[in-house]
Amino acid sequence: MKYGIIGAGAMGLRYGVLLQEKAGKEVEYVEPWQPNVDKIREQGGAYVSRDHENRHLVKADIYSPEDYGEKLRREGGDPDVWIIMLKQMQLEDALKRCADAGIFKDHQVVFSAMNGWGHFDKILNYFPKERIYGGTAMVASVFNGPGDVDFIGKPGAGTMHICAMTEEITDIEKEMVADLDKTGFNPQVTQNFRGTCLAKVIFNSVINSLCTMYEITMGQFISYPGAMDMARQLINEAYDALERDGFKPIQDREAAVQEVDYVSRVANPLHYPSMYQDMHNGRKTEVDYINGYIAEVGRRVDSPCRTQEFLRHCLHIAELAFQIHKKEAAEAGSK
Repeated sequence: MKYGIIGAGAMGLRYGVLLQEKAGKEVEYVEPWQPNVDKIREQGGAYVSRDHENRHLVKADIYSPEDYGEKLRREGGDPDVWIIMLKQMQLEDALKRCADAGIFKDHQVVFSAMNGWGHFDKILNYFPKERIYGGTAMVASVFNGPGDVDFIGKPGAGTMHICAMTEEITDIEKEMVADLDKTGFNPQVTQNFRGTCLAKVIFNSVINSLCTMYEITMGQFISYPGAMDMARQLINEAYDALERDGFKPIQDREAAVQEVDYVSRVANPLHYPSMYQDMHNGRKTEVDYINGYIAEVGRRVDSPCRTQEFLRHCLHIAELAFQIHKKEAAEAGSK
């Protein structure tokens, strides 16, 4: 089975590289951001580290959507599975470029474990629900810049879930799981699509937002004596609203709280979440698709998520403050 990765950033490269190296699969990358395409081509691949060590070059066949469409018309060789790992704000334009380039085919399926909620509505414009798989990826990676990624955590330390949008277990899903198991992602199949995907949204509404706002690692956050109280408040608020909206969780509330503790304290204590990385690289964060999504559901079902809403505003202020301080530092340095 051949894989195509849409989005060669932190998570896209992690999935692609490990499928190449550990599962022996053919992987090609479609990247909408041209500087990343250019750098990886210039280097002859992407530089990959693990926990800031053993930096080495890994071959990566990478294309813009338009270039990939031309390649397929010349040579054929369509992927069987697309893995989409982009930021929510990038997705709509990237999907349109891919569709316009003619790289989506009727035999293909798509899997995405993006952060936030909203991407499946966009993917449904190009793939029927029978060919869509979602899930979670409880692993950490850092995108240092074009063509340079750092996998955080020991091999095999992460976990992921995968679920068909139809909630039926299929043969191609079993094959994907077998491949992903070789990579050390420890995939688990579920039959609760929304519950599976929202589990990561709830987790990120705690970790991503608070670590980014205070510019601390996950381990530093969990070392605060009141961290678990904060996690429990945000998680209970999210469950109250989402359950009223028909959400059937894959784990109970206390298990969700304990997952925050385990991932922060044991699995990835040195990790700055992707939202922090976005802010520090001048990119807009996905807070509106995480805390903002939960708050939106709460308003719709009359179960106000005041803490989630407040935290969404706090993150936007943190974005603003970071840009102000960055500008002030640059001005001071030019004097």
